Amino acid sequence: MKTLITPLQVLRLAFGDGEQLPPQTVAEADIAGAEQRHIVPVVGQALYEKLLAGAYPEFRDGYLAAPAALFTRLAVQPRLDIRTGQCGTSAPKTAYGQPAAETALRTLRRSLRAQARTLLRRAAEHLRTHRNEFPEYDPENDILNRCTTDGGFVQIH
Repeated sequence: MKTLITPLQVLRLAFGDGEQLPPQTVAEADIAGAEQRHIVPVVGQALYEKLLAGAYPEFRDGYLAAPAALFTRLAVQPRLDIRTGQCGTSAPKTAYGQPAAETALRTLRRSLRAQARTLLRRAAEHLRTHRNEFPEYDPENDILNRCTTDGGFVQIH
């Protein structure tokens, strides 16, 4: 499965230095799902396929890697907060720590989503201002040119 970033890049870009997680924490399917849900509606399928083929590496690394990593973390985070085993689903609790409260989890998700959306808007703005460099980009298909949500308000453009 081809994706714009690797699981190691997700761990490096979306998790802090103190958050030590094994590389198998993030699967390529997690990344592919996040990219299909959040990145493709902005850049379009034609540009996405070119990016997967290796075109425009500066744009991919400088503008899309971070939001793709953050959206992937957003998708994976609930799985990290609970464990599923032979006895069902449970929240990890040890002598060194206990599960975060729902308020803290909600705040983390909001923060991740806001940061990822901001960085994705930055990428979309770069595409719009440099359209001649990206012939595959069609602003008519960019979802951010039609609809955005800011501060809980849906804005139709």
